[in-house]
Amino acid sequence: MKILAFSDLHRNHEIAQAIVDASMLADVVVGAGDFATKGEGLTDTLEILRHIPVPVVFVAGNHDCLAEMQGAMQNWRTAHLLHGTGAVIQGIPFFGLGYEIPAGADKPWNQRLEETEASDLLVNCPEGAVLVTHSPPFGVADLQRNGRNEGSRAILSIIEHRQPRLVLCGHIHNAWGMTGTIGSCRVHNLGPSVHWFEV
Repeated sequence: MKILAFSDLHRNHEIAQAIVDASMLADVVVGAGDFATKGEGLTDTLEILRHIPVPVVFVAGNHDCLAEMQGAMQNWRTAHLLHGTGAVIQGIPFFGLGYEIPAGADKPWNQRLEETEASDLLVNCPEGAVLVTHSPPFGVADLQRNGRNEGSRAILSIIEHRQPRLVLCGHIHNAWGMTGTIGSCRVHNLGPSVHWFEV
């Protein structure tokens, strides 16, 4: 399976269109959250991405309203919006969890989860899945500019225990393009550009 993946578009319609154009060569497209910016522009961005001709797997970022995403994607037959849920595409299990983990800034637009909430939502992630999260796992592809690790310990724990075949994430802009491994699992912090993976 050929996966095209990205994160953190933040309303960039030019990159969204580039993803649509590149998706002709993909089997699945993964979007790891933050289609909007501070809760604004979600629907416009998704309207561009709706032209992707293959199945999509999206999670909500901390800038995205999950309910608004659900409404905007309601009649999108090949779309899978995952939040503590999974889907099987061409025999490959995908599992997803959105939002900022651990919970950070207390802003009206900032969608966030505490680590305990995230652990509860991740419990059904199957072994060998493609795990799509907005936040990265703690200690891998999660470095802020100040050198601190700000990923999620709940995500780290589920990777250690379930060993997904691939983890795709975003959120921490300074870590875009960073990769690492946890056990045998590859972790990639994506950012707003086209990335290709084979599983």
